[in-house]
Amino acid sequence: MSHSGVPPLAVDDRGNALISFGRGVEETPPSDAPLPAALVALRHADRVLMVFDRYRQSWELPGGRIEEGESPRRAAGRELLEETGQEPAGPLWFVGYARFVLAPDQRAEYAALFGGRLTAVRDFRPNEEIAAIRWWDLTETLPGRLQPLDAHLARLTR
Repeated sequence: MSHSGVPPLAVDDRGNALISFGRGVEETPPSDAPLPAALVALRHADRVLMVFDRYRQSWELPGGRIEEGESPRRAAGRELLEETGQEPAGPLWFVGYARFVLAPDQRAEYAALFGGRLTAVRDFRPNEEIAAIRWWDLTETLPGRLQPLDAHLARLTR
């Protein structure tokens, strides 16, 4: 349960919860908790790109840590390219901020969510972090574990 008594939007098997999602026009980061990560919902022909993370053994949205001095938008584009080899057709757009409460210590943090479109799919080469990519239609069952927090965010970008 979130602190406000409102049920979370999604919870994963480790007890991490997506508490809220604020759609944004402004990219001004929230000030009440850290913003360490940026994610990308990249679309192609009505499907969203998911990556299979080797460490967490689950399907997730591409993305990751925002490095020192890097904007969330730049981090999203860099992580997308590093993890998948894909580059969007045109700039990524800002979708909003996802607020999480992370287990086990109930630490609050945000991730910036960006959207993008792809016209030409490039070949994917597995790397040390990502074993596979998949274009997901948001309903089909993926082979293996789907990260419910990321699945919920992917659906929010429709």
